Amino acid sequence: QVQLVESGGGLVQAGGSLRLSCAASGSIFSIRAMGWYRQAPGKQRELVATITSDKTTNYADSVKGRFTISRDNAKLTVYLQMNSLKPEDTAVYYCNMGVYDGHVYSNYWGQGTQVTVSS
Repeated sequence: QVQLVESGGGLVQAGGSLRLSCAASGSIFSIRAMGWYRQAPGKQRELVATITSDKTTNYADSVKGRFTISRDNAKLTVYLQMNSLKPEDTAVYYCNMGVYDGHVYSNYWGQGTQVTVSS
């Protein structure tokens, strides 16, 4: 079994910054893609950013130039540095990882962390 634990959410004023972290633990042989998604009230969950095992990144147009995704493979952790935050960034942020346990490849989600940006 694999667990993803997120941290770093909170309340921040527009223009401010936050850094989210998501650490994996459990039966892990390797982790392929890691990513962050978000879901605002009344909206569907959407992709924010992803990073592959060779550290190729992909961002939603709405966060390009403001957010940076990174990963520490030794720590089994993915980060999301969020700068120049806007009220429309308010959402619950979820991390996602594709984990290979030596037998099967499975997709896991974190529990979510609330990010609130005040105007």
